[in-house]
Amino acid sequence: MAEAAGRDSGKQADATAAPGGKTDDYELKAKRRVNRTVLAIATAMLAAVGLAVFGSFYYVEGERQREVQAWQVRLGIVADSRAAAINEWIDQNFAAIRELAENASLQVYMSELESAGQAPAAGAKKGKTEETDLGTKESGASAGYLRNLLVATAERTGFKAPAPVGEVAANVERAGVAGIGLVDKAGNSLASTPDMPPITAKIRAVAAKALEGQPSVIDLYLGASGLPTIGFALPVFGIQQDGAGAKGIGAVIGLRTVGDDLYKRLKQPGDTAKTTETYIVRSAGATIEYLTPLADGTPPLKRSMSADTPELAAAHMLAKAGSFAIKRDYTGTEVLAASRPITNLPWVLIRKISRDEALSATDTRLKTILTVFVLLIVGVTVAIIAVWRHGSSLRATQAAANMKVALERFENMSKFMRVVTNSQRNIIVAVDGETKYTFANEPGAKEAGIPAADMLGKTMASVLGPIKAQSYAAINRNVLKNFERESHTITFGDEDSEDADFQIVQADFVPLRGDRDFPPAVLMVVNDITELTHEKRRSEKMLKGLINTLVSVVDRRDPFSANHSARVAEVARAIAGEMGLAPADCKTVEIAGNLMNLGKIFIPTEVLTKATDLTPEERAIVGNAHLTTVDLLQDVTFEGPVVETIRQLGETWDGGGLLGLKGEEILVTARVLAVANAFVGMVSPRAYRGGMPFKRAADILIGDTDKKLDRRAVTALVNFLENRGGMRRWAHFSEAPDVDAAE
Repeated sequence: MAEAAGRDSGKQADATAAPGGKTDDYELKAKRRVNRTVLAIATAMLAAVGLAVFGSFYYVEGERQREVQAWQVRLGIVADSRAAAINEWIDQNFAAIRELAENASLQVYMSELESAGQAPAAGAKKGKTEETDLGTKESGASAGYLRNLLVATAERTGFKAPAPVGEVAANVERAGVAGIGLVDKAGNSLASTPDMPPITAKIRAVAAKALEGQPSVIDLYLGASGLPTIGFALPVFGIQQDGAGAKGIGAVIGLRTVGDDLYKRLKQPGDTAKTTETYIVRSAGATIEYLTPLADGTPPLKRSMSADTPELAAAHMLAKAGSFAIKRDYTGTEVLAASRPITNLPWVLIRKISRDEALSATDTRLKTILTVFVLLIVGVTVAIIAVWRHGSSLRATQAAANMKVALERFENMSKFMRVVTNSQRNIIVAVDGETKYTFANEPGAKEAGIPAADMLGKTMASVLGPIKAQSYAAINRNVLKNFERESHTITFGDEDSEDADFQIVQADFVPLRGDRDFPPAVLMVVNDITELTHEKRRSEKMLKGLINTLVSVVDRRDPFSANHSARVAEVARAIAGEMGLAPADCKTVEIAGNLMNLGKIFIPTEVLTKATDLTPEERAIVGNAHLTTVDLLQDVTFEGPVVETIRQLGETWDGGGLLGLKGEEILVTARVLAVANAFVGMVSPRAYRGGMPFKRAADILIGDTDKKLDRRAVTALVNFLENRGGMRRWAHFSEAPDVDAAE
């Protein structure tokens, strides 16, 4: 052993003495190991900085996308309202033409021409018999009547040429611009207004389509006067024609110029943005035509662009009507745009706003946040490098202390990131594919009832329970499968049960890409709307209970009028639904129907239960009871125009009511309620008479259309009675009450 020790000592001495010996090799290997460690640490630090920067950019981009989604909702709401206004304008024009097509006198005249197989005579020819002369005079008189009817309708509905601008020579005949005309089955003109254009091939083709029973439109074009012109055509059926196979004996064609009556409907009331605009486009082969005036002053039908223009918003919206996108408009400006198709027309309505105006405030705010994040990351990185460099020259214990400081700084950065999410009111959590929590903010931890740190690594089932976890997990699986963002409104529990403990949430599910160390996850942003929903339903329940109590007070005073208000409300809601009115209007007519007879509590019982015909004074008292109801409810606040609907109940279509309102001036809810009240009143028995058969009541209502009642509301009621089971559903209305039992 002594010899071996001596040999080792000699070798060590030799190695120390030799400049290129083994000691230099050892030191070189040690330096290489240190360099590799430094390189690994530097690489890890660069990766951490890169991930932090990437996370900052990802967060900022997510915020920007949420703002874009908010604009998508806003633009979509405006686009829906403007598309509805345009569709209403089209329906109004069809209604004007339909009024002529359904005119009985016009149908009789055209049926006579059809059976005679001849066009109306321009005048009697010499040599004809007295009978022929008489027929010619009658035909001429009918043609004159029709011409007057067409002129009167055109003046009233706008199917007429605009007034000439400047002086026009008296002996120069104006080219046909707009008007209403009648054609026979062959497309020949029978009668028309003075300014009706000649029957062209385009008009004749539309008339032929209308003769097949299809309402037709002559799409927008520049007329003879250079003005945008549109046409509408409807078939005229013979008096005796009926059945699905019936064909028209002629057609009514209306041409009108398009102006502010349409363009003003594109403007959104209360719009304060500078770059918002609504316009209509259509496809014309390889080009796109702009049909309405543009914000840059371009008149309608004066601008067209190639459909393959890069990033053109109009081209995208025509290809995907009803979509939302960030594209470029006709001036090349980047815009946020939403579109809606126009019913039965190849038109697409576009609502847009420039991206700069829409997102400028958001971009500024997000740039500030990103700058703060980057500065924090850089600051922490610099601090770590400084600590690491300083610690390399100290002992291991000092190096450990320095690393602790660095970790504390990283923890502070994490705390700052949590502060950003904790300031949000919504629950924000992230879960992986196995429903394990990887992140949770304070609202999320408060909802779960445990600290946020304790949630990490736990499954949703262990924190929220199996029912909620199952619902969330099903959505998360689909989000990760398609890797697309989804939004859902989720109800937990039975919301219709009185005693049920239910919860309603609105949640956004955003997929998060994974990497080598972290699997893909889903970011869940949850907003609890249970209290809001519960409060709304509680208020509605209280209002309904109050209404039922008030109605029962009236019903107990007159057994013959018992349930009258409830029946009127039921019929009125059915009519409103058949007419396609908005849910708010349907609710308004139902509440107004239940409350309309509240004023009868001031009418003497002997008048309400009188067994003989009422005197005119008594009828006036009963008939104006709704005005007493208005006085009682004047200061009560409803969601819809309930009080005003009851106030206008006595108004007639022709303006013969107390307030003097007529036609469309009367609220549509009041027009619906008037039809329902009249119907229930006629079919229900009273102390002085029995109930009227449904068919007879319907005939009377039809006879009162356009005089006392709105034709649309009456038509909706008749359709509900005949085609929706209304007669069977309301058959009990005709049953007389058991007066003895009521007493």
